[in-house]
Amino acid sequence: MRRRPRRSRRPARESLRWGIYLIPSLFTVGNMLCGFAAVLHAIHGRLALAAWLLILAGVLDGLDGRIARLTHATSEFGKEYDSLADVISFGLAPAILVYQWGLWNLGRWGWATAFLFLVAGSVRLARFNVKAANGDRNYFTGLPIPGGAGALAVLVLVWPEPPVGRLASFAVCAFVLLVSLLMVSTIAYRSYKDFNLRQRWPATAFFVFAVVIAIIAVSPIPTMALLCAAYLLSGPVELIVRHRRSQPVQPAPETAENTDAEPQPARPDGS
Repeated sequence: MRRRPRRSRRPARESLRWGIYLIPSLFTVGNMLCGFAAVLHAIHGRLALAAWLLILAGVLDGLDGRIARLTHATSEFGKEYDSLADVISFGLAPAILVYQWGLWNLGRWGWATAFLFLVAGSVRLARFNVKAANGDRNYFTGLPIPGGAGALAVLVLVWPEPPVGRLASFAVCAFVLLVSLLMVSTIAYRSYKDFNLRQRWPATAFFVFAVVIAIIAVSPIPTMALLCAAYLLSGPVELIVRHRRSQPVQPAPETAENTDAEPQPARPDGS
């Protein structure tokens, strides 16, 4: 009897590479799961839990990209799959959350505002995918969509009770529209992708990191609100600073009388 040819086994290094490519995708799946669960909890009125799930989705999204870069496991499939997950977790889920929290009593204006946030987030992701290869990796063009979703989630956590009255609801509507405009704007926001975790850090830097983590653990919601507000304002403030530095300095106008001028010699006629 003739023996069947043995199937060639995949080398161990190649199997390891397949496993490394799988790890970032698992974080993306966890990100999508948190977004889907946030939608369900928001529909059933558990708004605080939905907001925390969105924050967890943002953490998983950051770990996804960071691990992919550290392990050199980036791929086109991973980028596209991550964008699809972000549409659910940072586009659809926060739009439903803020609508269920404070926009529902505005009627058509409320759901239109929530829909515009979703559209702005999807446009932001599409523009990022187009410009990812040619843009500066240290800056984002416009507010990144996880930052926009985090702003709405922190808003719900800071004010658990929904806004009372149409004036307060319209204020929330204006804030959501402002965040949407920041996402589709051309304002540059720092990406902090140049933050290298593999380099050596001094002991003082490690202590500062520990202090920040301790502050977040003691008072997480105020600290997250402060960090979120600082990041939202960082783009416009940095734009204004760059604009002022690029303006040329105008020379001071010369005065009509020059006190340092040398005295003119007298004319022969004595004048």
